[in-house]
Amino acid sequence: MSRELWLLRHAKADRNLAVDDFDRPLKKRGKRDAVRLGEWLLQQGLLPDWVVSSPAKRALATAKLVCDVLAADGVLVVQDQRLYQQGVGAITAVLAACPQTAERVLLVGHNPELEALLVYLVEAQQLPDTDKLMPTAAWVRLRMPDDWSQLEAGCADLLAIVLAKSLLLQEGE
Repeated sequence: MSRELWLLRHAKADRNLAVDDFDRPLKKRGKRDAVRLGEWLLQQGLLPDWVVSSPAKRALATAKLVCDVLAADGVLVVQDQRLYQQGVGAITAVLAACPQTAERVLLVGHNPELEALLVYLVEAQQLPDTDKLMPTAAWVRLRMPDDWSQLEAGCADLLAIVLAKSLLLQEGE
């Protein structure tokens, strides 16, 4: 079995509201980007077996919008507090707890943790030379070892990085 990990940074959220960071909602653009990314995944035939999201409002909304587009009714969005501002060690613990039978796991979360995880899992020469690897609504596809209980640095292969804003630009929206 070949397992894949898909990282998705939440879509664009509103910073101007007088709410706690955890409760920031998606902006209109963020909702549009999440739906577009879901449509692209569907067109590519890429459907997750297991979805884990940060419980923060913007991440959970992103996960639900993507899954709604995918019509992934059989896929439950599992919320895990360890994906919100708790570091790479907490995220690798979340990955270790994913069912071994899940071949395609979608993890929806935040920076800087997702970028730090990507840099840890993938050897540097595979990464693009850019200041920000995962802007909002960025999706990363990694080929992973089968056993996620002890993930080592450089153990994954980068298969793709897709930016929702690039998908929009391709269609002239």
